[in-house]
Amino acid sequence: MTVAAPRESDRVLERLMGLHPKLIDLSLDRTIDLLERLGRPQDRLPPVVHVAGTNGKGSTVAVLRAIAEAAGLKTHVYSSPHLVRFAERIRLAGEIIDEDALTALLEACERINENRPITFFEITTCAAFKAFSETPADLLLLEVGLGGRLDSTNVVDAPAACAITPVSMDHEQFLGPTLARIAGEKAAIQKPGVPSVVGPQRPEALAVIEAEAERVGAPLARWGKEWTAEPLADGSGGFHFTAARWSGDLPKPGLAGRHQIDNAGTAVALALALADQGFAIEPAHIARGVAEAFWPARLQRLTRGPVAEILPGWEIRLDGGHNPSAGEALAAEAAAWQEAAAAADEPPKPLHLICAMLNSKAAIDFLHPLAPGAQTVTAIEIPGEINSLSANSLAETARKAGCRAVAAAPSLHAAAERLAALGGRPGRVLICGSLYLAGRVLADHS
Repeated sequence: MTVAAPRESDRVLERLMGLHPKLIDLSLDRTIDLLERLGRPQDRLPPVVHVAGTNGKGSTVAVLRAIAEAAGLKTHVYSSPHLVRFAERIRLAGEIIDEDALTALLEACERINENRPITFFEITTCAAFKAFSETPADLLLLEVGLGGRLDSTNVVDAPAACAITPVSMDHEQFLGPTLARIAGEKAAIQKPGVPSVVGPQRPEALAVIEAEAERVGAPLARWGKEWTAEPLADGSGGFHFTAARWSGDLPKPGLAGRHQIDNAGTAVALALALADQGFAIEPAHIARGVAEAFWPARLQRLTRGPVAEILPGWEIRLDGGHNPSAGEALAAEAAAWQEAAAAADEPPKPLHLICAMLNSKAAIDFLHPLAPGAQTVTAIEIPGEINSLSANSLAETARKAGCRAVAAAPSLHAAAERLAALGGRPGRVLICGSLYLAGRVLADHS
């Protein structure tokens, strides 16, 4: 994989990482202190939609942004992690922040912080708030980085709306060893009187979210209760959204995968909550946003680049999912591909996984649901990532998860060549297991 020349902002970010090691210590004290020094930019933001959860945060934000922009609203977005370049995390009034502006912003925050202890995420989040406060917009979509209660984004006292996407096991070393504990951290972004849209949840997570909402007085809009999103029976890929305020048929989401209907539904419920507050969002804007939303590395189709050149005629998909729930969602989509082929009386494309994962992730739980549908699995390492599982270690885990025809390869290029050497008709490749891997792949395939 090629390595891009460093940008000036990359040099500043590397310096910040060196001065403030990547050691997560969940607390709001350092964030609040720097924000005070910056003149409390969190008090000068446009209306905020705060989104927490384990899976689907980015997709939900992407759909809501598309809806808002279809309605003519200038929209800021804060998301993490980035895939190819850091600037992706900060979108100002619809546009990714300019590199020169990003460099100046980071240097200003570094200077004002005066070398006080602070983590990388904390100082860059403060920088984002400063940028958002200085650029006019109608809305800010604010994605939680980790958890919620003590996440650096949780300094907005009165957002316009909150959302909690599906909660599952992830980051247990920081958020707690049980689903209930993790849900408690996420649920703590809910605020008094602020509408709280809740995506599909396991019962134990939902109970915690409901209890916290009742404690603070946040009105709930829950999937399966106050709103639903169900696939249409006509095979179009669209869905029917139902809520007290509005119900109607919506087109196939621009983001691929059955699970994206749930994320799109969450975004629609948020859009309706904003409409109730006077935002000029109409059903036509919702339909257009759902259909046109895009978010990279969510079952993204790759049609060019090195892998496409090695495997001409193959269907190549990239997904950054990396936890057990993501594995289940990808397995469900793989099954849907097979069902669609059978319904069309077409031979199904064999599924081949190319996978890399961080050593902090539950690789066996991610791979287990994918094992029955995968014809082969090729394990690789994440290029340039010191916390990557080795290819051999991941391959052994894949075998324990029940995967067939498992092998380790030294690179993505070598993994693709392994599949090319199989011969036979073209199949379907799913490159998966890590957003860090997805970023490296997109750098070479865009």
